[in-house]
Amino acid sequence: MDGEFRTEFVREPAALRQNPALVLNADFRPLSYYPLSLWSWQDAVKAVYLDRVDIVAEYEHTVRSPSTEIRIPSVIVLKDFVKPQKRVAFTRFNLFLRDEFCCQYCGAKGDLTFDHVVPRASGGITSWENVVAACSKCNLRKGSKSLRQAGMSLQKSPRQPGAEQLRNMGRKFPPNYLHESWLDFLYWDAELEA
Repeated sequence: MDGEFRTEFVREPAALRQNPALVLNADFRPLSYYPLSLWSWQDAVKAVYLDRVDIVAEYEHTVRSPSTEIRIPSVIVLKDFVKPQKRVAFTRFNLFLRDEFCCQYCGAKGDLTFDHVVPRASGGITSWENVVAACSKCNLRKGSKSLRQAGMSLQKSPRQPGAEQLRNMGRKFPPNYLHESWLDFLYWDAELEA
């Protein structure tokens, strides 16, 4: 067996793992923006053969079986509409997304924790309306004190976000990689070039 052929053959499957498919709901909107709704190319091809999705766009790469060759889907749309959740789960990730991944006291990004505005020691509860993203420095500075006692203020009052609001917030944080075939489906409200 030729060494170059063998190397190419062995490398090919790894290269194919890097061709995810953007998954759109039946209304042609992504199931989620953050994290972006992506399936592996294997799952996308399986869904095509099970007739659960339609292919909207494809990569240049193909995959083969003994009897079939198919171009790898880059954008697929579900045939059945999946109703988006209305209730937003109270999770650390969703809290950070609501607060745009920045400290609600000083505006710093990175090294985030969460802080109870009314400290638990003073009867504060863990809820959307009482917990904010905070950098470690501000969290330590505030400690178990009230905002007034600590001489601090919030950039915005904490509120429970709606599902649509959180989805729209996720659009502000695109992943590191966006395939060109996905762009038409991700940013419909972006200003068009003249």
